[in-house]
Amino acid sequence: MDRAHALARHCAERGIHVVSGGALGIDGAAHRGALAGRGTTTVVLGTGVDVLYPRRHAPMFRAIVAAGGGLVSMLPPGTGPRDHTFLQRNKLIAALADVTIVVEASVASGSLSTAAHAQKLGTIVVAWPGSAGCDRLLETGAHVVESATDVDAALAGSPRSPSAPVFDDPIVARVAVAMANGATSVDAIAAATQIPVRAILRAIPLIPASVVRKS
Repeated sequence: MDRAHALARHCAERGIHVVSGGALGIDGAAHRGALAGRGTTTVVLGTGVDVLYPRRHAPMFRAIVAAGGGLVSMLPPGTGPRDHTFLQRNKLIAALADVTIVVEASVASGSLSTAAHAQKLGTIVVAWPGSAGCDRLLETGAHVVESATDVDAALAGSPRSPSAPVFDDPIVARVAVAMANGATSVDAIAAATQIPVRAILRAIPLIPASVVRKS
């Protein structure tokens, strides 16, 4: 939950809109992180839009709307919570997101269905290693996220592969990810990262030859 809160706050502070499912736990932490970052966030409900569930999140839902975010639903007004409705709404979460971030998941987690929908849509899926569900995602094509820098890279269209090295400098990290993903020239790196050429030229000498060879 701390991880989800921190990443959502980081995104919100940079003007990135956060979408999640409003549930207890990680979903709620993501929404609260977006509010803490003075950003906007959308709750995709597993109920009708007029049924605030879980009830203990009703004050948070009202705060989200007051801050300029929204509550949305695929279901008719008056629809109450059912197990299958929460799986249904995961398709909409995936469709609304440019990048799907899974910070922790069991192998039976609904987050994996969201990730599967995102992969079908061809959008970027990143997962934080260490939980069974996230490790399964990484084994089946998801990219890796272990820091706010990795989130920035994914949002820029250059997610870090699980085998890519980690760098303290965010510019070097993004350039390294672009090279590991196949960018073979300064122009290609600039197009993938939106980083100025001068900064790219400063970063390249700091990247190990093993990363250069991968590209």
